Amino acid sequence: MQEASFSGLFKTIMWVIAFYYIFKFLARIFLPVLVKKAVENASENFQRQQQQYNQGNTYQNNRNTSNNDEIIINTANAKNPRETKKVGEYVDYEEID
Repeated sequence: MQEASFSGLFKTIMWVIAFYYIFKFLARIFLPVLVKKAVENASENFQRQQQQYNQGNTYQNNRNTSNNDEIIINTANAKNPRETKKVGEYVDYEEID
């Protein structure tokens, strides 16, 4: 059976502090690189989605235009205004003296 000693506790605390500062130092070096790469990936995904949207939108515009220049507008995705919920009647209470 082992017993805890002051020197063992001191060594453990020193190792924890050392690992903390090593991790902090390495994070300062590598974290900006990782964040930059993540931003670039997000930017590429956004540009790809924009291109797909623009290509689909062009296809729909070409498809909806007929030979006699008639344009059909699809309003299936139009948002209807939401109704406000009516909770009930307002009752004004008066204080009785």
